[in-house]
Amino acid sequence: MRHGEVANPDGILYGRLAGYHLSELGRQMADRVAEHLAPRDVTHVVASPLERAQETATPIAKAHGLDLATDERLIEAGNVFQGKTFGVGDGALRKPGNWKHLVNPFRPSWGEPYVDQVVRMMQALDAAKEAARGHEAVLVSHQLPIWIVRSYVEKRRLWHDPRKRQCTLASLTTFTYQGDKIVSVGYTEPARDLVPPHLLAGAKPVKGQGKAFGA
Repeated sequence: MRHGEVANPDGILYGRLAGYHLSELGRQMADRVAEHLAPRDVTHVVASPLERAQETATPIAKAHGLDLATDERLIEAGNVFQGKTFGVGDGALRKPGNWKHLVNPFRPSWGEPYVDQVVRMMQALDAAKEAARGHEAVLVSHQLPIWIVRSYVEKRRLWHDPRKRQCTLASLTTFTYQGDKIVSVGYTEPARDLVPPHLLAGAKPVKGQGKAFGA
């Protein structure tokens, strides 16, 4: 699961920074998904250590009477622009100081390598599979790591257009196992009606609302 909306009035790419919590709308998203998952056979709930992921996972764990676990491998991708504003139309690409970080979109040169994200996310999936073997687990993470591990499993290239990620706020990307093998991948958006339209996958950027905050 990707976490819900974050309170970020200054439009900062917050990345792995501490202190970024769910907004009121984000809490509504978390509650919505907790209701959606209440009938499921969930025996393990684990989240990234960042506040927004922990707060999203808490109502899900509570609904199933479970303690919330934390897995550092579910954390947001590292990014050199963390703590800055960097998004569509904000002029960041015109600043010469940023150019050295943008030379290789295939790695990518501005942050944690895609391959490293695949490795840690697959390890987190395997750990959750073992913790909930025969049942279901919910892992709360962040948009880029979720999209990258899904792309790997579905045998797509890892470099991509960020605007086309199918990983909306509070969405569920489901990996189904038979034994130790992933046999299918699913995707649902239980809180879609709560997501601002400009943040849905494939939406066109809106001036002042198109920043890539890191999620």
